[in-house]
Amino acid sequence: MKIAMIGSGYVGLVSGACFADFGHDVVCVDKDASKIERLNANIMPIYEPGLDALVKTNVDAGRLKFSTDLKASVDGCDAVFIAVGTPSRRGDGHADLSYVYAAAQELAGAIGPKTVVVTKSTVPVGTGDEVERIIADTNPTLEFAVVSNPEFLREGFAVHDFMKPDRVVVGTSSERAKKVMEDLYKPFVRQGNPILFMDEKSSELTKYAANSFLATKISFMNEIANLCEKVGADVDKVRIGIGSDDRIGKRFLFAGIGYGGSCFPKDVQALAKSSDDNKYDFKILKSVMEVNKRQRELFLDKIKKQIKSLKGKKIAVWGLAFKPDTDDIREAPALYLIERLLAAGAKISAYDPEAMSNTKKIFGEKIFLGNTHYEVLKNADALVICTEWPVFRTPDFDEMKKLMKSKTIFDGRNLYSKEQMKELGFNYFSIGR
Repeated sequence: MKIAMIGSGYVGLVSGACFADFGHDVVCVDKDASKIERLNANIMPIYEPGLDALVKTNVDAGRLKFSTDLKASVDGCDAVFIAVGTPSRRGDGHADLSYVYAAAQELAGAIGPKTVVVTKSTVPVGTGDEVERIIADTNPTLEFAVVSNPEFLREGFAVHDFMKPDRVVVGTSSERAKKVMEDLYKPFVRQGNPILFMDEKSSELTKYAANSFLATKISFMNEIANLCEKVGADVDKVRIGIGSDDRIGKRFLFAGIGYGGSCFPKDVQALAKSSDDNKYDFKILKSVMEVNKRQRELFLDKIKKQIKSLKGKKIAVWGLAFKPDTDDIREAPALYLIERLLAAGAKISAYDPEAMSNTKKIFGEKIFLGNTHYEVLKNADALVICTEWPVFRTPDFDEMKKLMKSKTIFDGRNLYSKEQMKELGFNYFSIGR
């Protein structure tokens, strides 16, 4: 098939490259000419394992192209995916749908008859109806179909998740659109995982419900961790104890300093706001957001309690991205902690395998960014661990002791055992243990 992706960001680029790898002709469209120029030079706008090689392979094969010309790109397409950003709107937390609606408006005068318009962006319930209305009002004689097809990609595993989805969700009432989507995705689910067809509004809500539920699991375990510290229990043992119950499952039960990233914060907030708009008080989601905010504040309090005066103290930070295997620092707990530590007069030296260039755009020369995780430890009064990158899991502790002024570690991801740290002579503080 011939496919266009409107938006060449995280979702559009990964989806476009993966569809191309399965033999489709794909054009990724973006208004940012400099981004398109970089993509044509095989310079990725994001770090995602395996993506650069996948893009290069399919560009070289002629199946994947990049363009700023939407009208030419969608001409003759079987399906056009809207994969633009839906950030939280400043001030009220609602999803900003202006990019989605602008894309719909532009598509109305560009797509041919029987084109399937697929909303891939994360959008509130009812957005598909509005996209359909915009196109129909602008081009009343056009025969088209609008489909909801939310993405469930994990940053750091996005290529794998697209190639081998545990489910594909499609919302449509059109039999013709259903056939197009089935033909598109059938090769990706050969192992038997389902393509779930449903109405459009249920599909839109499924995405928000999934992310909000996972965020709820994280916040719940952080609450359990805080209680563990009060009563003398070990959150890791509790996690194993409840995770062994297959009704609960092992994933998303690790205590830490809260969730971040481009999805969980904005999606939980958007679902809560959507509920308010529909006069339903979604109490759990409001608690999830409050717990997540408080978790990083409690961790900062733990640092301040042990280091009475932060003024002039050198604090090393390991991990800047909100999670490993990505350079995404949106809503990353590390940024909150760095801002507060700087405000308290501390000097920050930080390292992350992938996220330092993005961090430098925010902090500039206010913090030191080292070339290795050991370099930032030199003469440090404490180490703060914010992201569980593999390189941090088994460091040379003897080398760390030589470099650090004070052998103090605040571990926001529970990477090490308390017993080992005590034996090595570190002052070690973790979460819920």
